[in-house]
Amino acid sequence: MLTIHVAEASPELAVLVDGAQVAAVGPYEDLAAVRPQARVRRWPGILTPGLLNPYGPELLEATYHPDPREAAELGTEPITGERAQAVFRADASRRGASARRGVQRLLAHGTVAIAGELRSRPALDAVRRAGLVVGGRPPRLPGPPSFSPVPLVLLPMPTPGGPARFAVFDVPDRAELVRRGASTCVATVIGGRLVHRRS
Repeated sequence: MLTIHVAEASPELAVLVDGAQVAAVGPYEDLAAVRPQARVRRWPGILTPGLLNPYGPELLEATYHPDPREAAELGTEPITGERAQAVFRADASRRGASARRGVQRLLAHGTVAIAGELRSRPALDAVRRAGLVVGGRPPRLPGPPSFSPVPLVLLPMPTPGGPARFAVFDVPDRAELVRRGASTCVATVIGGRLVHRRS
C-alpha cells in the first residue's frame, strides 16, 4: 500500500512509501498530485531521517528495562551497573524481555540505527526483529549512555529506492530538536512499518 508521510512543519519533505522502500521524496503537494490514491499520514512537527544511537551495548546489554509489572520491586526507570547485573544473574531469561523493552524505548526516541558491538543473543534478536540497522561506532562517544544522546546523530535523508526508515519529532525545526532532544519523537518508521507512534 502506498503511504505518504507528511509533517506539519516540514511539508516540503514528505515521503511516499511503497512497502518497505521509499518511492519518492518531495513536497507533499507534488507527491499527492502524482499519487492521489495513496493513504496519507499527517504528523505534527518535522520529518527527519531518524537517529543513530551510539550506545547499543550499554542500553541493550548492560541496562535492565523493568517490566511495568515489576514497578513495585524495581521501579519503572532503566537500571544500570551492579544492580542490573544482579537482576540478570537472578534470572537470565530476563535478558530477552529487557532487550525488547530497551528496543521499544529506542524506537520511541526516533532511533532507526544503533552502534556498538552487541554480543548477547537476546539483544541481537531484539534488534533484528525491530529492523534496527547496526553501524560502526564513532571513535569518540559524546557522553554517558542515553536514549537522547548529545549531540543527536541524524542519518542521511531518505532517498527514492532506499529503505523507508525515518522518524518524526514534534518540534518546529531541527534547532528545537537539538535543544529539546529525542523524547519529542511522535513516530518512527522502519522498513515501511510504523514501529512507534506516540499515543
